[in-house]
Amino acid sequence: MVRRRIALGLGLILLSCAALSACSRGVRQPIHTVRAGDTLSAIGVRYGVPFRDIARLNNLADPDRIRVGQRLRIPHGGTDSLQTARSKSAPARRRAATRRAAVREPQRDRKRPPAAVGRFMWPTQGVLTSRYGPRNNSFHDGIDIAAPAGTPIVATAPGEVIYSGVLRGYGKVIILRHANGYASVYAHNSRHYVKQGQLVKQGQKIAAVGNTGRATGPNLHFEIRRNNKARNPLKLLPPNHQIVSR
Repeated sequence: MVRRRIALGLGLILLSCAALSACSRGVRQPIHTVRAGDTLSAIGVRYGVPFRDIARLNNLADPDRIRVGQRLRIPHGGTDSLQTARSKSAPARRRAATRRAAVREPQRDRKRPPAAVGRFMWPTQGVLTSRYGPRNNSFHDGIDIAAPAGTPIVATAPGEVIYSGVLRGYGKVIILRHANGYASVYAHNSRHYVKQGQLVKQGQKIAAVGNTGRATGPNLHFEIRRNNKARNPLKLLPPNHQIVSR
């Protein structure tokens, strides 16, 4: 199972893939002003840099303690991925409005993932063994679904694979980027069927349930995040009587 400290490591990957091209250009070192709800992990995700590097650069003895209004220097190569995403989406919105006005059939922009529209489906079938929220003096950012090894895992919504690899604690993990700021995480997998940069459809098989990483048995650790913040998947997924709680 995944603990809070390991979840911080996941945050470093979540949007950094989207910022790789900007990082490679050697952009100016930015400054981030801490706002309510910010964590060092989330800031690292936003700029695509490890939160430990931010802590070292700003001489933070305790990375878990930052205050509202604090100005943090971001290591060279850090790029504000949220600002970049907004600037890139504006031309797409204008093009879409033009197409609607001309009464043309809309064409999907292959560079952006299909819209999720908040409609998610269950990623696998099994036994719900752990819910979102406080757990063992930490906070569980997702849900755990126990299932036999090899059970198919499907995309909860249409999107783009922004990570398919291995992370400490999570084992083999896939991260999908969806529209409207959403992302979904699938961890402890035994096998992956998709690669980074690939577009996937809702319900498409992307992985198989496994026991990799810090897990007590074959299960899927599943998260839904929006704008880098974990959300309770059970409030976003439809009722499913085939999922048994334990």
